[in-house]
Amino acid sequence: MTDTEAAATGENAAVGPDRTVVVVGTGTMGQGIAQVALVAGHPVRLYDVLPGRAQEASDAIAARLDRLVAKGRLDPAARDAARERLHPAAGLDELADAALVVEAVLERLDAKQELFTALEKIVADDCLLATNTSSLSVTAIAGALRVPGRFVGLHFFNPAPLLPLVEVVSGFATEERAAVRAYATAKAWGKTPVRCADTPGFIVNRVARPFYAEALRTHEERGADPATIDAVLRESGGFRMGPFELTDLIGQDVNEAVTRSVWESFYQDPKFTPSLAQRRLVESGRLGRKTGQGWFPYGEGAALPEPHTAPPAEAPGEITVGDDLGPAEPLVGLFENAGITVRREPGDGCIGLPGGALLCLADGETSLEYDEQEVIYFDLALDYTRATRVALSAAAETVSARSLQEAIGLFQAAGKKVSVIGDVPGMIVARTVAMLADVAADAVARGVASAEDVDIAMRLGVNYPAGPLEWGAEVGFRRICELLDALHARYPTGRYAPSPGTLRRRFAESGENGEHGENGES
Repeated sequence: MTDTEAAATGENAAVGPDRTVVVVGTGTMGQGIAQVALVAGHPVRLYDVLPGRAQEASDAIAARLDRLVAKGRLDPAARDAARERLHPAAGLDELADAALVVEAVLERLDAKQELFTALEKIVADDCLLATNTSSLSVTAIAGALRVPGRFVGLHFFNPAPLLPLVEVVSGFATEERAAVRAYATAKAWGKTPVRCADTPGFIVNRVARPFYAEALRTHEERGADPATIDAVLRESGGFRMGPFELTDLIGQDVNEAVTRSVWESFYQDPKFTPSLAQRRLVESGRLGRKTGQGWFPYGEGAALPEPHTAPPAEAPGEITVGDDLGPAEPLVGLFENAGITVRREPGDGCIGLPGGALLCLADGETSLEYDEQEVIYFDLALDYTRATRVALSAAAETVSARSLQEAIGLFQAAGKKVSVIGDVPGMIVARTVAMLADVAADAVARGVASAEDVDIAMRLGVNYPAGPLEWGAEVGFRRICELLDALHARYPTGRYAPSPGTLRRRFAESGENGEHGENGES
């Protein structure tokens, strides 16, 4: 039977609950994976190279099971049965009956290769071998093995018992039946697995880079302070946490190391360039919550900085609105409900203020470029009807204080807090979403994962309010490309040049075939 046939018929599917699962490495992640397998009904053996650590981890898992019973999430009888199935192992020779081994040891290639080389001499040839690595190549780890085809990545997210996502990573030599078996096992454990190829960052750590990078870049350009950027991405973009508070939680050293690893693994691709500001933060020892200081202060009595919020301003009584506001169209109803007269006129989709200024959705250009017209930009929102904050940007050199006050008052009348930021191309949410959609489209075009799996991974792995590809489609890939083209013109490093995957989506969306005319115009 071929691998494809095996996948279609379900042969070599989930590891049966009566089969032994071994977890090597007893840190937080190893304990979490062991708990997941244990609750799913497997006999579980824990092993750690340090004497006594496996027993300590076993005791810690038993205590967590007790807490689940106390909270009513686990039946006492199931807890007792799980304890009976949990066994610390003193040596590798006790792992011979394993049907699945999941490794969660330190992130060093030599250590992982040495471990799996030793395990191959002990376990049966049909035992599935898996690594939980988040930064190393699955292919490279398997390169030292006698039977590399049965080796896969099973990348859980911390805390493993709570977070549903598991990335099932196929290395260059991974056989399809091994990947299918790993996928089916994760699904049987109640997880939501996604399939991906072995590329730097897999899905989540690859596609998530712009969420941090664009915020850091905006801060470096003096566009806004960290508290304001976080507030805009939360309250307008719909993200659960802003990038500055999130990296403080993760640890600045950890987040910066992942960014640097992805950048170096892609041969210093400018789309993944690390931030000098974050590097300096790491060098200063301000690593976030764990050190009491990161972008923000922590600890007893620490006061988090407030985002910039404009004071109340008077709303205009009447505005004009162009034909096509695109994703910002819901604003029209909000303005009308606030008692503002809205006159629709043919035009390019901007909002005309009484003083003559134009309010335009962020498009990658800057307000300063319009020296004969007052242009104020407003940022993208996930859902304008539910957003509680909107960002505005305007160049002081070309936009009068009166016009800016009219814009502020307009959005305040619609029930929004307003943050005025610097005149940076693409603003905050629009720039971030465009880059997330671009990196996601590129990953799909390169065969890293399906579009569905990319969107699932980003929603479940990092709690994004929408998958980057579905969000890109909602905004429109024509707009995404236009914004990226404008950013590329202002930052001609290649960082913002639309990827071929993004361009294909733009042409597919509009029905264009991408052919060029006689003068090279598309």
